[in-house]
Amino acid sequence: MSGCMSGRKSQRPMPPDILNATASFLARARLGGPPTPAPPTDLEPSNQTDAYAIQFTLHDMLTAEGYGPTVGHKIGCTTPVMQEFLRIDHPCAGEIFASTVHHEQARIGLADHHHIGVEREIAAILGRDLPGAEMPYDRTSVTPSVEALTGAIELVDDRYEDYSALSAPTLIADDFFNAGVVLGRPNPEFRDLDLAAVRGTVHIDGEPAGSGVGSDILGHPLDALAWLANHRIALGRPLRAGEFVMLGSVVKTIFLDHACTITIELEGLGSAAVVFE
Repeated sequence: MSGCMSGRKSQRPMPPDILNATASFLARARLGGPPTPAPPTDLEPSNQTDAYAIQFTLHDMLTAEGYGPTVGHKIGCTTPVMQEFLRIDHPCAGEIFASTVHHEQARIGLADHHHIGVEREIAAILGRDLPGAEMPYDRTSVTPSVEALTGAIELVDDRYEDYSALSAPTLIADDFFNAGVVLGRPNPEFRDLDLAAVRGTVHIDGEPAGSGVGSDILGHPLDALAWLANHRIALGRPLRAGEFVMLGSVVKTIFLDHACTITIELEGLGSAAVVFE
């Protein structure tokens, strides 16, 4: 895990002025600035407590700059393929802004991002709050709160000079690469499916580019949702009805350098597409 867990070791909370300075440092790349370099030592979060505090401050800044409110969540590093790819051995959470949510199909400009990529995901749409009454949540206790599942694409942006040089807390603070999502048509009948066996595929201009199954996501997609529900309660920000959760990618991130069309399909959970221009 070299390059992913470096940084200060102190567990003392980051002072407010440093927290704000770090959030501003990370915001620049999303506001039209150049790729983000590794932060200077005094701005680098040393632990996940700092990371999520910075993330929430960053969200306030980006909302004020026109991104809109956060309406969904992402979970990164829930699958062996992504943990190996990023050399991080635990799930990481981020949030998704209203202005970056697309439905069923999107058109995205390559030039509008630093280095855009896609991940094939299952998304859960919540019909009930998950306030912690049944904590710790598990697969069984989170399922009644899920209104529907759908196939989805996460848009990710490598907005860094060298992401491998950044610590896991720094990546968490910046929403773990998230740049938006494309949500497929919701399926409220997902309980009839064997979610662990659901297979998802990715095609680039009609040609196969990867596949995986639901069990790749922490053993079962709804185990990932349970992890996030417990995590958000620990942060004092429980999941709410009306939000959605991107549960993790079973296919290694595909970064794009040319115009193309990406389609994803999940057995029983529909499809989504992005045209990159």
